[in-house]
Amino acid sequence: MSRQIPFSKRRLPTDKIFKISAMVAGSYVLVIIVLIVFQLSSESYPIWQREGLAFLTGSDWNAVEGRESFGAAPYILGTLVTASLAMIIGVPLSIGIAMFISQAPKYLSGPLSILIELLAAVPSIIYGLWGIFVFRQVMLDWVEYPLYEVFGDNVWIFSSAPFGLDIFSASVILAIMIIPTISAVSREIMIAVPQQQKEAAYMLGATKWEMFRLAVFPYAKTGLIGAAILGLGRAVGETMAVTMLIGNATGPSAFPQSLFQPGQTMSSIIANEFIEASPASLHLPALVGVGLILLLVAICINVVAHILVSRMLKVREGAINA
Repeated sequence: MSRQIPFSKRRLPTDKIFKISAMVAGSYVLVIIVLIVFQLSSESYPIWQREGLAFLTGSDWNAVEGRESFGAAPYILGTLVTASLAMIIGVPLSIGIAMFISQAPKYLSGPLSILIELLAAVPSIIYGLWGIFVFRQVMLDWVEYPLYEVFGDNVWIFSSAPFGLDIFSASVILAIMIIPTISAVSREIMIAVPQQQKEAAYMLGATKWEMFRLAVFPYAKTGLIGAAILGLGRAVGETMAVTMLIGNATGPSAFPQSLFQPGQTMSSIIANEFIEASPASLHLPALVGVGLILLLVAICINVVAHILVSRMLKVREGAINA
């Protein structure tokens, strides 16, 4: 008569294999990120050795051999300005869309949600082409020229003569591109608010806006901030649409001094000049160094966003358990 092996002992090797496989899969992304950071750091080492911290604060961008000088400050600032403008325009629209969809009837909220999310499936190159051939002229005729004529002499951010390929046009396109991300996450967070809180606000005589202000926003504010930062992460790293619309100035002229002037971002300078960069010069290490800065900024933004969203989920679990 054969001896029976306890079930717990029989499944032990399988559990170990599963645990090891899960650990390997979980660490795969971390290893890839570490390798990318290491590769970018090693490839950009010559520019850091030559320029030091002046690479972060300088504005010269000269790739001529023998007179090479590189500074990433205009492109870092251009990235932050365009992303900030995109957030100023896109976040209120996204939260308004999420507020409407979260309270709309299912026959209306379902199709609207699909349409909004379809915007995220549109390739950025399509946004860029649409921006050049359609949106640019609309912005010139209906927004930029009127603002320049009214405020151009008195307000410095509108002081440059509009051309259409500028910081403002690129920022508006970025705002359109981040709307699906922010509105989708915001909608799910608003739906997660307990129905009892909303009903309690209505029972106290609150209007729909007061219900959102008193019951939804205090509960969901951490998650909404996380959704906005996720959108910021996409705005910071967007390349093709911005490259096609921002005007692509280089050197000191790329410093953002007016919304209607050409500019440059970290991603657009890499896209514009990477093919022409020679490995034998400092041009290629300078572009790789800009890529390293961009990667670190994007990682920091996404880490902060996930921390905020996880805090929101913990609050939700506590409310449900209570």
